[in-house]
Amino acid sequence: MQYNIDVVRLREDTLTVAGWAVGESIEDDVKFEVKDSSGEVIPADIVMMNRFDITREIFHSNSDKMFGFDIRFKVSDDRVYYLCMSCKGKEIKEKLSIKKIKKQGGKKSILDKSLQYFKSYGLKSFVTKVGTKLKERKLPYDEWRLRVILDEEALKAQRNHKFDISPKFSIVVPLYRTDEVFLNEMIASVQAQTYENWELCLADGSGSGYTLEKAVEQFVKDDRIKYKQLDDNFGIAGNTNAALDMAAGDYVVLLDHDDLLSPDALYECVAAVNKNIDCDIIYSDEDKIDQTGKHYSEPHFKPDFNIDLLRNVNYICHLFVVKRDIVNSIGGFKSEYDGAQDYDFIFRCIENSKIIVHIPKVLYHWRISGTSTAMDPESKLYAFKAGARAIEDHCTRMGLKVHVYEGMMPGYYRTVFELNDRPPVSVIIPNKDHIQDLDKCLRSLFEVSSYENIEVIVVENNSTEESTFKYYEDIVKKYDKVKVVFWEGQGFNFSAINNFGASKASGEYLLLLNNDTEIINSDCIDELLGYGQREDAGIVGARLLYEDNTLQHAGVVIGFGGIAGHAFVGLHKDEKCYFLRSMCAQDLSAVTAACMLVKKSVFDEVGGLNEELAVAFNDIDFCLKVREAGKLVIYNPYAQLYHYESKSRGLEDSPEKIARFNKEVGTFKERWQDILKAGDPFYNPNLTLRDTNFALKDLDKE
Repeated sequence: MQYNIDVVRLREDTLTVAGWAVGESIEDDVKFEVKDSSGEVIPADIVMMNRFDITREIFHSNSDKMFGFDIRFKVSDDRVYYLCMSCKGKEIKEKLSIKKIKKQGGKKSILDKSLQYFKSYGLKSFVTKVGTKLKERKLPYDEWRLRVILDEEALKAQRNHKFDISPKFSIVVPLYRTDEVFLNEMIASVQAQTYENWELCLADGSGSGYTLEKAVEQFVKDDRIKYKQLDDNFGIAGNTNAALDMAAGDYVVLLDHDDLLSPDALYECVAAVNKNIDCDIIYSDEDKIDQTGKHYSEPHFKPDFNIDLLRNVNYICHLFVVKRDIVNSIGGFKSEYDGAQDYDFIFRCIENSKIIVHIPKVLYHWRISGTSTAMDPESKLYAFKAGARAIEDHCTRMGLKVHVYEGMMPGYYRTVFELNDRPPVSVIIPNKDHIQDLDKCLRSLFEVSSYENIEVIVVENNSTEESTFKYYEDIVKKYDKVKVVFWEGQGFNFSAINNFGASKASGEYLLLLNNDTEIINSDCIDELLGYGQREDAGIVGARLLYEDNTLQHAGVVIGFGGIAGHAFVGLHKDEKCYFLRSMCAQDLSAVTAACMLVKKSVFDEVGGLNEELAVAFNDIDFCLKVREAGKLVIYNPYAQLYHYESKSRGLEDSPEKIARFNKEVGTFKERWQDILKAGDPFYNPNLTLRDTNFALKDLDKE
């Protein structure tokens, strides 16, 4: 058996244990029991859940068999319990010491986590993980934050600044039996704003016999604060709508009842409005604050607007600001999405907006509390079902047919786009000798991939071995969908070779594929096409792994290494990286052409790959041209391949190759100096360009 425990949570007298467990095959059933130290079976509520991530990663299947578990049972004193997992006569026991769990607050110790990680992912990934953590420890977020927040002099300057456009912000807050300390801190954070044209609309849905009116009384001298006691609790959507009914501003600002705004939050929003006069929506970065209000953690430095990431996770979340006219036109919040009402609300606002501005600064502090999804996403499982409905309904309104499944973690989703049809795809594979690699690649196309409407064009590039040409003769006989074409150019020019292959293609789509790749999942091409068939899509890239199951490609970030580089290189494929970005479908500036699906019409429109870039950055240049033409470049982690990394070309190890590489660097820099200077819109300027792990920027060196 393989298993992992993701959550151990003690609430009063109930212990929750959640994770996944599988047997040797997909058909195997794992049975669960909870026992005490004497071996007596303890009554437990056992709920099985889909874990599509585990199904796909371990069994390479899309089966809906449930391998996830959520087990809850009553505990007493500081006793020891055992979670017993059995399959085919074998049993594994996981010790659950209540005393230890209380001491650790339900979290595993660093040693426990380290041992679990080592056992799960192996030595290489463990060393990479330790190295990453050591780098992170050099710059704790609390310390980093103190160096970037504004001092009193800067805040005073903001208070004295006069804008050409000075909109009014209506900050809407639904109250429900709010902790008075948190309530006071929330209101105080609004009153501390350096921009003063605001109103605070408080709708109290605490219900009969409970009111926060007295707690709010101390603030009523500020006539910008409006308070209304509701007759009943109408749920979070209904209570928020009551607050919206009180709003009279130009923009609506969403604020939860125990969260905090940074003092410059509204100032930055006004600055954004003055810079983008017609902006409809503004959102910012955020972090989390503990119950003492002293410790800040988990900063979320977000990309600029990213519709595909949003369809997989509500990455926008806080701070969210929208024109009141848009709110009025869409009808506010909907109670049928309670638990994910903000997700649905954001989708409907975006559907009715043209200009969406991201402010890459932490302007919102999300309170971690015992019932908050900021601390424990699984405390509101119903919210994730509501979120799936929000995604599905949004896509339906946009004319897209999707199926939404659980993602890698609660709060994350896997959105699968239904194929309109099964169009012809031309797979273009450059090759020079290395027929073993090519054979493995072809076998995966015909024996692993389930997509049948393909033609495969092998572009022969100056091979020298007789066995290679004999192999060509054999494969065109073995596979009637394979043809070999001969490129007669001299040397190696990746762009020219692929352009030549594209000129011989008859497919509606081109799949550029390296000869040293191997498809992992049978629906790999389906996944690429699902995103690629959309009208707004130009290119779709895949998730590529090294042979040891560490990441080779999870998208490209412009600026890494001075020019561009792959994100999260070397992390294990199951590593929970920065906000699970490697595991989320999302829009990016570029993906690698080692596996790249592109509409043939788009390929032709932008003139194919730039043949001045023979070896380096040609695929990134191509992606940026497609972006410039108004089409999206999308990374889909559910299309997975192994990539054995440019074995056939060799290293840049001669003076001629080094000179060529430097020339291509210069060509790329000249062509794309604007984005290199401004920064990748799908990255964040607060994150480092010196490493690929999305760590905080080193303020002393960058």
